[in-house]
Amino acid sequence: MTAHPNYARIAVLDIGKTNAKVVVLDSATGAEIAVVKTPNTVLKDGPYPHYDVEGLWSFTLNALKGFAKQPGFDAISITTHGASAALLDETGALAMPVLDYEHEYPQEIRDAYAALRPGFEETFSPHQTMGLNVGAQLHYQKTAFPADFARVASIVTYPQYWAARLTGVEANEATSLGCHTDLWNPRTGDYSSLVDRLGIRDLMAPVRSSFDALGPVLHAIADDIGLAAGIPVYCGIHDSNASLLPHLVTRPAPFAVVSTGTWVINFGVGGDLDHLDPKRDALANVDAYGRAVPSSRFMGGREFSTLSEEIGPVGSDAANVAVEPVIARGMMLLPNIAPGSGPFPGRKSRWINADGASAAERYAAVCLYLALMNEACLDLIGAKGPIVVEGPFALNETYMTILAALTGRDVIALPGSTGTSQGAAYLTGIRPKPGAERHFAPTEIAGLRDYRRAWYAAME
Repeated sequence: MTAHPNYARIAVLDIGKTNAKVVVLDSATGAEIAVVKTPNTVLKDGPYPHYDVEGLWSFTLNALKGFAKQPGFDAISITTHGASAALLDETGALAMPVLDYEHEYPQEIRDAYAALRPGFEETFSPHQTMGLNVGAQLHYQKTAFPADFARVASIVTYPQYWAARLTGVEANEATSLGCHTDLWNPRTGDYSSLVDRLGIRDLMAPVRSSFDALGPVLHAIADDIGLAAGIPVYCGIHDSNASLLPHLVTRPAPFAVVSTGTWVINFGVGGDLDHLDPKRDALANVDAYGRAVPSSRFMGGREFSTLSEEIGPVGSDAANVAVEPVIARGMMLLPNIAPGSGPFPGRKSRWINADGASAAERYAAVCLYLALMNEACLDLIGAKGPIVVEGPFALNETYMTILAALTGRDVIALPGSTGTSQGAAYLTGIRPKPGAERHFAPTEIAGLRDYRRAWYAAME
């Protein structure tokens, strides 16, 4: 490792599926002392929907230029969403646009890829819809656009693409390779057989540790944005694994981490891989130390955002009061709002006993839905010990209370927005003091057990 514990401030480029931000964190407290944000736009021109990489690059440079003046920073780290890779030509520029993983391919290409992909027992990567398996993306790009793909000289995972633009050093990294790509074997810590079936082994950039400083910011970039010479750029990490990293450093196993954003990613630290069900979106992620971690997920943040827009604003007190009347009424929401993933694939969402419900009642029912989905995800990975919830859902008192009651376990809320950013900053060797936590002990909610049974029965 090339981590350095004496940095005072760390700049983090944090690209989520919905939004991107550049943050400067204080190394002693982990607090955000400066932040700018922008939407992560998908462009519809070109051969397929793709991310506005040049827009993100301009945003990043402008943010770093401003932060170089005030408050200043000593190192740069990077975290991005998974399920993305960049295809570079021999000059290091993009040979093809960075594909939006929500793009769906023609059926014949999907069928051909299904015959190529390794079994779950090798990759612990379940079949995903759209382009959520990076291997499927690469197969699609190579099959549908052979002339463009012929110009590809190097393939890098998405956080490392941004590191390469800043440093000129190309790399891959295990947390992004181990994020349901089909390209990685978590047991051996090496590429899976798929890279040879696709004929791309020679194109894959060298694998580096997420803790490695790949190099200083390129001189031309440093001069342009007013950086001191020698500012190091760290290799970077998949965003959910960034959220996990501080807990690996500070908490004894077993415990669970629920990382919330567009996706709700659940990690069962201290669990095993032997009982994962790939048909229910259970898989192995790979942590920053290269170890496989049982994981599960559903698109809970996207679902909550969609439903909240329909329902409108509801105060937490009103939502809390509405929970028991909703349970008594048998009002419930069934999966899935966002199709194609999660513990109950193939289900189509519907409301039950919701006619005439108030906004507070609908909101309470959504919180019950999210907690039930989360409990199912945690059960799938055999998660044990306390449950740590971070990100936006940690601010949802109603959901947190229900999750504690359903699981019968302590739930710890970390409501700060720096989960991914702070985890990425940990790559540089800083170890901030732990932030404030809010604990939710399991309490009895009248009728909840019967409601849970009815919710499962309604799905049948």
